[in-house]
Amino acid sequence: MQRYALVSAEIGGRELSLETGLLANQASGAVVVRYGDTVVLVTATMSPKARTDIDFFPLIVDFEERKYAVGKIPGGFLKRGGRPSDESIVQGRLVDRAIRPLFPKGMRNEVQVIVLPLSVDFDNPPAVLGIIGASAALSISPIPWNGPLGAVRIGYVNGDFIVNPTSELSEMSALELVVASRPDHVMMIEADADQVPEEVMMQAITLAHEVNQQVIALIEELKAQAGQPKAEITYYLVSDELKEAVKRFAGDSLKQAIQNPDKLAREAGLTQLKEEIVTQMNTPTDPELPPPYEGRELELSMAVDEVIKETVRQLILEEGKRPDGRAPNEIREIRCAVGFLPRTHGSGLFQRGQTQVLTTCTLGSLHEAQILDALSEEETKRYMHFYNFPPFSVGEVRPLRGAGRREVGHGMLAERALVRMIPPEEEFPYAILLYSEVLESNGSTSMASVCGSTLALMDAGVPIKAPVAGIATGLVYESDERYELLTDIQGMEDACGDMDFKVAGTQTGITAIQLDLKIPGLPMHIIAETLQRAREARLFILQKMLEVIPEPRPEVSPRAPRIFVMEISPDKIGEVIGPGGKMVKKITAETGAQIQIEQTGKVFIAAPDGESGERARQMIEALTKEIAVGEVYTGRVTRLMSRGAFVEILPGKEGLVELRELTDRRISRPDEVVKVGDVLRVRVKEIDGLGRINLSARGLEQTLETLKGGAPAQTQGARPPHPPRPAPPRPQREPERPKPEPTEELPKPQFRPKR
Repeated sequence: MQRYALVSAEIGGRELSLETGLLANQASGAVVVRYGDTVVLVTATMSPKARTDIDFFPLIVDFEERKYAVGKIPGGFLKRGGRPSDESIVQGRLVDRAIRPLFPKGMRNEVQVIVLPLSVDFDNPPAVLGIIGASAALSISPIPWNGPLGAVRIGYVNGDFIVNPTSELSEMSALELVVASRPDHVMMIEADADQVPEEVMMQAITLAHEVNQQVIALIEELKAQAGQPKAEITYYLVSDELKEAVKRFAGDSLKQAIQNPDKLAREAGLTQLKEEIVTQMNTPTDPELPPPYEGRELELSMAVDEVIKETVRQLILEEGKRPDGRAPNEIREIRCAVGFLPRTHGSGLFQRGQTQVLTTCTLGSLHEAQILDALSEEETKRYMHFYNFPPFSVGEVRPLRGAGRREVGHGMLAERALVRMIPPEEEFPYAILLYSEVLESNGSTSMASVCGSTLALMDAGVPIKAPVAGIATGLVYESDERYELLTDIQGMEDACGDMDFKVAGTQTGITAIQLDLKIPGLPMHIIAETLQRAREARLFILQKMLEVIPEPRPEVSPRAPRIFVMEISPDKIGEVIGPGGKMVKKITAETGAQIQIEQTGKVFIAAPDGESGERARQMIEALTKEIAVGEVYTGRVTRLMSRGAFVEILPGKEGLVELRELTDRRISRPDEVVKVGDVLRVRVKEIDGLGRINLSARGLEQTLETLKGGAPAQTQGARPPHPPRPAPPRPQREPERPKPEPTEELPKPQFRPKR
């Protein structure tokens, strides 16, 4: 049973409280985090037994969205909820990346951290509170963990840094930064920014680290009141004796295989060597004696992996040799292409070494934007980026399933890197969908998808504010004084190294950051050096990209829809829509355009071509135009009456042209001059008190044109081709018959009731 404790402190002008012992007491550790009206329950639970059949630490972090937290009923048919949203997956990864490096090496007990937002106000997003809650729950639990750590959001508004900015300030902020850190070092960084310079970014990270010390002190206070002793568990580590045995057996063969510059050949060679080492070290040399490592296949396999990792690190630190022979700050060969696919609206192919990504861009109308059903204020998203990682990209065979956590996370990172460079919908009223297909993978495919996205957007004619490129920097770390930064890391360096620091940006500044660590923290001077190294690499890559396409194409692809934007009075929305949507359906049927009308009166017209869009715009303009006395219109005769002809001067608006106003000569019927379907120029004579429109065609020089299937045209005032038919003689009235003289009173009729 957990002991009850409640601690609080003011962070960023609001009270942050941590409470334990009230909810979820059967978890190993449970903490309720409150900040404003946001309440998050975070639990941490460890299995009693270790998994001896695996060679990794089985940590699970789940971020569970509950729509009741924001007073919503989930959309769609599944009101219970289904697959986690992309946003919840990314927030779960955020917590995972912050806490994972602080678990002891060799842990095999399963650990699950669940972040459950119970109440959410939009000023205080639950993701950062989830990191704080996970840190607190692990700290007070018996689960071995080398925490605590703190987490905070930093904004940048009008040159000032804001701690945990509100929703209103976040919309104005040029920076959305999340930093998790220990007392001495930074653990995790996540950021999207509007071309923020490296110097400003470092100031923001430094401020976040300082604020985190207050959060850490609060967790330590909670731990002092309700902390439990840490459990004694077994750690599965490879012994030094076994690693030395592997080194003696392998000799220089592993070192030589590591330095093969081709990824597939290197991996194939190392896999074969690993199998040979494990098999031969488990094979008896003396038939009468058991093999020295019998039954230790998993441990032997782990030992070979450890030796490979140590060899890679030794080559880098001591000899300055990377697996493919590059210098520490050298970037692999870059190749770019645009217009690669003929039928897409835009396409970009980006290759860096053996990492290759093909990105396509599709433009659509705004009603095709993604509908969001998450714990946020946003309801739609017009700029979307999806990332796919098929098995052939790494030479593997596995079933194709839906996007995993890695694919979702990488796709969202590339989306954040470019979203602030997308022009607003007022300037570019399109929904934009990007797909990045990873065709080859050998390190940092997420940053390659950033570069591919920039190429595809420019190829599609999207007027982005500035082109964006990205690069990942690795690290081999022994101490604050002995380390090596690796620009443009490849797969082996990522696996054997200590850091994956992804930075995307323009020539002006940073647009996105994601820092993943395997060591318990990163000092500030290494962060600053990494940002500077990433900037140099970014500018080099941008130069290569701009050689292929220096700026966005002047017009969108001819295969993309044409979008027209117009403003109408909100009072006229009903007239454009029409009863039961009659008018909008008519416009769509006649032009093929899709119409989207906002409550503010803004109208978006998505047409297959410019001519159709202009026709739809004119039709809407006609529907909303005010009719004024004295103005001249060209309309179609819709019906004839004895008193004159009705002419439709605007869609759905008719006026009457009386006989004496149809022509300057005397006529007795309207069909002497016009018939249904004729096109007639008329002037508005008056609008009476009931809104009825009276028209006149007199004094207007015009040629009457008939619609398709009508009679030949005729000129007003000219003699008609056939003389008018004489009026038929009126029938003579019969003489009145004399009334008969009444003879007798007739009986009154009798009415029977209905049955």
